[in-house]
Amino acid sequence: MLQSVQSQHFQALRGRVGTLHLPDGSAMQIHIGELEEKPLAKMRYSERMPFSVELNSLEPTEFVDGLCALELPELGRVDNIFVSRVPPMGRDPALAYFHITFN
Repeated sequence: MLQSVQSQHFQALRGRVGTLHLPDGSAMQIHIGELEEKPLAKMRYSERMPFSVELNSLEPTEFVDGLCALELPELGRVDNIFVSRVPPMGRDPALAYFHITFN
């Protein structure tokens, strides 16, 4: 299923609030932020354009990283998406910021 995920699935969600299903079975409300395609990272025989997605929590969380699930348009619930936390770097330190990379 992960191979089916394309940047356009996230494009429809940019700027919206969604639910990130965490590895422990809990759920966290997140804001889906920036989406960036990475054409220089494309493998010769790969059909998918690599891209990354930035997310942020709407409230404080202890979650750092792991395999999560998200509901995506046209695909439904997609499991085993590795989400990793990134430093706030000048943003609100009470919230959590995350990054997903699809190669």
